[in-house]
Amino acid sequence: MEKEKEYLKHLFQQEFTKMVAVISKLFGLEHIETAEDIVSETFLKATETWEKQGLPPNPTAWLYVVAKQKTLYHFRRNKILEQKVKPEIRSRQQETVDIEEPNFSQENIKDSQLQMLFAVCNPAIASEAQIGLALRILCGFGIDEIAEAFLSNKETINKRLFRAKEKLRTENIKMELPPEQEIARRLDNVLHIIYLLFSEGYYSQTQNQILRKDLCVEALRLGLTLTTYEKTSRPKTNALIALMCFHASRFDARQTGEESPILYEQQDAGLWDKELIEQGIHFLYLSAQGDEVSSYHLEAQIAYWHCIKEDSKEKWENILSLYNQLLLVNYSPSVALNRTYALYKANGRQEALVQAEKLRLDNNHFYFILLGELYKGMDNVKARLHLQRAYELAKTQTEKQGIQEKIDDLG
Repeated sequence: MEKEKEYLKHLFQQEFTKMVAVISKLFGLEHIETAEDIVSETFLKATETWEKQGLPPNPTAWLYVVAKQKTLYHFRRNKILEQKVKPEIRSRQQETVDIEEPNFSQENIKDSQLQMLFAVCNPAIASEAQIGLALRILCGFGIDEIAEAFLSNKETINKRLFRAKEKLRTENIKMELPPEQEIARRLDNVLHIIYLLFSEGYYSQTQNQILRKDLCVEALRLGLTLTTYEKTSRPKTNALIALMCFHASRFDARQTGEESPILYEQQDAGLWDKELIEQGIHFLYLSAQGDEVSSYHLEAQIAYWHCIKEDSKEKWENILSLYNQLLLVNYSPSVALNRTYALYKANGRQEALVQAEKLRLDNNHFYFILLGELYKGMDNVKARLHLQRAYELAKTQTEKQGIQEKIDDLG
């Protein structure tokens, strides 16, 4: 029974997004909530029917048949088909059209999901709402799971999603790829949302290990979707995919069980996913086939060097050089902080300390962790003070536990 529930959950997450995308493409984004309801009803019927009769030979095909029936029944019953949908399509195409049933062919599913990705990532929608909408509509996560990912509650997430869907309607956002001249500009926003989605999983503060990994997998899947269309399969797209592959390869080594995250230096390289590293190298090679160097290119190369376990001077000098370039392309306090750590590993703690003291990131617990590391063994009193400040600033118990271990190591 437990295995069947797990299978149903996986099937829901996989097929929910496809069916919502296809139905929304056919009837318009103004009916996206109706599409969600229809697909949810389809899965409810599947659960009830399959419990009594067992799984059909082809569960996915069964879902598509029921979803088609429910879709046409709903729109005809409510006269939406004749009064709203057909006139809208006629006005766009300037001809009489017959509405067909939803087309769940693999080609149409792929096209619909790609168009939905650009619709959800429209700049008219707030970035935070885009992530929530992407998790729901493009990744099939439930409201409870989204709330946990954001360390929030269902009411807040429902309000956020409602506002995002309102934007889809009021801004008259269509499910279509932007004009060719706009794709490059809009692609930046799409890649940014995928990047944030991956980061939400990889650097997540939630204790749900399966959810954290699922977030990363879904972000990677969305990135790969972009490679199926020539206009969106750009060098920076491949660079982002390479970056996600390299980071995801170390996922299982970063955390095992419920204990604190395992620091990079302490990870067992035997647990790194070699296949994902090879995939990362493949996409990194593809990303080099152009003259643009984006922040994704630089971050992917940094992540590549972190997939080499040997702690050599060459490794850290290369990482330091890449961080120097990244600061020029996309400055942020976290990049400056990471660059200072690379400086410490490449040139020693004295030079790094001079730079670290200049940063003055007084509300960043990672900053005080770095200062604690730099002063360790040289001035343990200062090291302890900095780590204690990091402990005070840390937001989760897991982080506090890791910092306390560092304080205890000072003796």
